[in-house]
Amino acid sequence: MKIHHILGGVSVIVTNEEREFIRSHRDIVPLASLDEREVWIAQNLVRKNVYNVSEDSNSIILNRGHGTDRSIV
Repeated sequence: MKIHHILGGVSVIVTNEEREFIRSHRDIVPLASLDEREVWIAQNLVRKNVYNVSEDSNSIILNRGHGTDRSIV
């Protein structure tokens, strides 16, 4: 690992399908608007901390200010 990788923080690796999901949806995504496949993708993105589940559990919110300098690769 190179020094600029360590200083730049940890990157989050997403698949092409996950990247397209991020690009095609807004910052707040209602879960009721997603089909089965998109729900599965959304669950993976929540696990990777790219999205957070809202307090009422009805939507997911893009995690822009999560306190770390992680980038999405």
